[in-house]
Amino acid sequence: MHTGDIHLGLKFNKVSFHKDKAVMRRRELWSTFERIVNYCTEKSVDFLLIAGDLFEYDYFTIGDIKRVRDIFMKAKGINILIVAGNHDILNNKSLYNRVEWSPNVTIFQNKLEKKVFSDLNTVIYGYSWDRSEIADNHLFDNFEYEHEDNDKNKMLILHGDINKESKYLPLTLDELNKLNMDYIALGHIHKPIIYNDKIAYCGSPEPLDFGELGERGIIQGVIENGKTKFEFLPFSMRCFYEEDIDIDGNMGYLDIKEKVKSIQTGNPEKDFYRIYLKGYAQNDISLENLYEDIEEYFYHVELFDETIPDYDLDALEVLHKDNIVGQFIRNMKGKDLNKRCVKEALYIGLEVLLKEVY
Repeated sequence: MHTGDIHLGLKFNKVSFHKDKAVMRRRELWSTFERIVNYCTEKSVDFLLIAGDLFEYDYFTIGDIKRVRDIFMKAKGINILIVAGNHDILNNKSLYNRVEWSPNVTIFQNKLEKKVFSDLNTVIYGYSWDRSEIADNHLFDNFEYEHEDNDKNKMLILHGDINKESKYLPLTLDELNKLNMDYIALGHIHKPIIYNDKIAYCGSPEPLDFGELGERGIIQGVIENGKTKFEFLPFSMRCFYEEDIDIDGNMGYLDIKEKVKSIQTGNPEKDFYRIYLKGYAQNDISLENLYEDIEEYFYHVELFDETIPDYDLDALEVLHKDNIVGQFIRNMKGKDLNKRCVKEALYIGLEVLLKEVY
C-alpha cells in the first residue's frame, strides 16, 4: 500500500470554508490515516509505504506523534516504511526522534539507504528530507545495486517533484526509469498520477482545499513473478468539486434552483462544491438569494454568479432607436450572434451602455 501527503495537524487557516468545517477536516485527516492503517491490516499487506509529509512540522505535538506511534503499533503484522518530506522534515529537532517506534516501523534517514526483508525477498530504498527545500538532486549519482540484491523485489520511496526547475528535490522520469525498480512510490504532488507500470504519485488521501479537486485515495499493488500491478483506490471521506452550470434565457428562478440542486457530480450531502452559474439569465431574475435557497441541500457550497442578463433585443432596439444603444444593437446584429463570444460582447456592451443611459 502506498500513501503520503496526509498532513496530519494541518490548521486549514487559508481555506474558504467555515472554521467549524476546518476543525472537522483536521479530525477527518486523522480518521482517514487510521482507516488506511486498519485497511492494511484487514488486507494483510506486506508493506505500507508512506512517501513524506505525514504531518505538519510546525503544528504537530509530542502527543500527536505518540498517537501516530500507537496507531502503527497496533498494525504489528505490517512493515511500515516512512520517508520525511518538506513538511515533516527529519532533523535533530524532529518529533520522529522523540518516540520509540515499534519494530515494524522504519524511518529512513537523510541519505539514500535501504532496508532488506529477506523473508519477503524484497529490498526497499528511501530518503528523508532534513530541510524544507532541496534544489539540487545528487541522490543517484553513484547508485548501484549491491550484488546480493539483484534478484530481489526492489522498491523506492521518495518525496520529490518531477520538474527540473523545482526547489523540492527535482526529479526526472528518465533517471527514475534507469533505476530499474519494481516500484517507485512518490510523494509531494497531491494529485494521484500514474506514469507507468512502476512509478506513481499516490496523491493526498484526503483533499485539503479547492486546489485538490476530484477523487483522492491511495495506491495498492502487488509484485509477483517479476511483474508489478497496482491501482488507485478512492479512499477519501470527502471530495472537492468545481462545477459550471449553464443557464439560458428560457429558465425561470425555480428552474435555476432545481438545476443547482440536481447536480450529478459527487455527493452533495458530504462533499465540498464551488458552483459557477454561466450563460444568460432573464434580465428581471435576481440570483442574490439563490445561495440561501440551495444551501440546505449541500454539506458545503459556494455559489458564483457569472451569468449575463438576457435582453429582449428587438424591444430594446425600438426603445432606443435614436441613441447609441439602438445603434450598438443594430451593429451587433450584423455579426453572428450564435457565436458565444459575440453574444457575450453584445451583452457586456449593453450592460455598460444602459447604465449610462439611465
